[in-house]
Formats: sequence, C-alpha cells, structure tokens
Amino acid sequence: MRVEITVSNTRPLPAGAIEALSDELSRRIDEQFLDSTNHVKVRYASANNLSVLGGGQRDSRSDQRNPAANVGKR
Repeated sequence: MRVEITVSNTRPLPAGAIEALSDELSRRIDEQFLDSTNHVKVRYASANNLSVLGGGQRDSRSDQRNPAANVGKR
C-alpha cells in the first residue's frame, strides 16, 4: 500500500513535523496491515491532499468502515 499526503505550504508546520507525521503514520499503518509492504510519503505542496494506492479487498476490515472508531486506539 502506498500513502501520499501533501500538506499546504501556506501555513508551514514546526520543524521536524513532516518527518514525525510520516514516521507515526508508517508505524500505525504497519500495525494494521502486517502482511503487506507499506510506504508513506508526506511533503509540502500547494494544497492538502491524501492519496491511498494499492489497498486491496483483502486489506479491508469491518472497523475501517467507521474511521472514527479507531481514533486514539493503539
């Protein structure tokens, strides 16, 4: 699975925030999808955007239908 996040450069984040976000998302995605290779890329761009590529049917779980159910879980 490949996740690409672009963050608007109109309001820059604090130093190190892009790397921290990338590391945290990589860790969380790896925990949920153990059997696949996952790549997370976070960068600045002109607008906010989220792209998820390569997530197949076998990766879906019932709790993913309600993403709010996973907020704060570890």
